[in-house]
Amino acid sequence: MSTSRVVIFANGVLPDPEKLRALLGPHDIFFCANGGTRHALALGIAPAVVIGDLDSLADADRAKLSSAHTRLIQHSHDKDETDLELALVHTLSLKPSAILIACGLGRRLDQTLGNIALLADTRLRQIDCRLDDGVEEAFFCWESSEITGTSGDLVSLLPWGKEVTGVRTHGLRWPLDGESLYPERTRGISNEMLAASATVSIQEGLLLVIHRRRSWAGDG
Repeated sequence: MSTSRVVIFANGVLPDPEKLRALLGPHDIFFCANGGTRHALALGIAPAVVIGDLDSLADADRAKLSSAHTRLIQHSHDKDETDLELALVHTLSLKPSAILIACGLGRRLDQTLGNIALLADTRLRQIDCRLDDGVEEAFFCWESSEITGTSGDLVSLLPWGKEVTGVRTHGLRWPLDGESLYPERTRGISNEMLAASATVSIQEGLLLVIHRRRSWAGDG
């Protein structure tokens, strides 16, 4: 049984490789969802496992994976799940301490929304599971969550599917104190961190937290 954090590389956008590299630890276990293999190899990382229909693997990448003794778990192209969902299900079977999904944002809106929706799986309720590319992270607050960054970072709070009640925040410029947020309204968008950490808690519902690090050079 694994107690380490698993990092899954998806096939989205990698805006700043060094920002992502800074998030990775020496004890992380690396998996790839099909086309996400290109990001891992570009960072010099040989994944332990690659999962999916494997249609995005170039011959040169297959050779590198073979040399690294990477395990390939191939599924049919005619499947009901995305490659990332298959990778996430496999990861959950190993009971990791945490999951970081890298490169799961950007590129295609449908895939991005689908990737975020995967985090609403109730099996992830007790696991710190986040989409994070080093510039922006997204995760769900089920009860309470901590956000780590720097003063001036942007934090948006979006109710997922229905009203979220009892929202309380600490360390954000515009605080909420037991209030409700509604999915058809935009009140929770573009708050700002006042220090290196902030917290958010809720009473009922599911709250999507999006944290964009202001320090990225791409923000003018």
